[in-house]
Amino acid sequence: MFWVYILKCVDGSYYTGHTDNLESRIAQHKAGEYPGYTATRLPVEFAWSQEFNTREEALSAERQIKGWSRKKKEAMMHGDWAEVSRLAQSKSAHPSTSHIIKAINLTRIC
Repeated sequence: MFWVYILKCVDGSYYTGHTDNLESRIAQHKAGEYPGYTATRLPVEFAWSQEFNTREEALSAERQIKGWSRKKKEAMMHGDWAEVSRLAQSKSAHPSTSHIIKAINLTRIC
């Protein structure tokens, strides 16, 4: 199994990634052991994850979510699909949003 996950950084920004070992990756981020974006924005807290069957599906979802606005990410994390859909319609730059909305069976973990 593979996961797409979102972390909230100390500066309020969100980091989206994917992994095949969610617990280990989150621990790496929290400990500052995962180089890059989150290492300079500690502490981070887990905000959301979704499981996928393949790495390709997870990577596709990660890339798509990274292109979303903050408001759209927050709507998804809260399970507000009406708002995600509204934001998708108002932003023609992301016409493939409906694909990810259908693919994600959201589970919010806080």
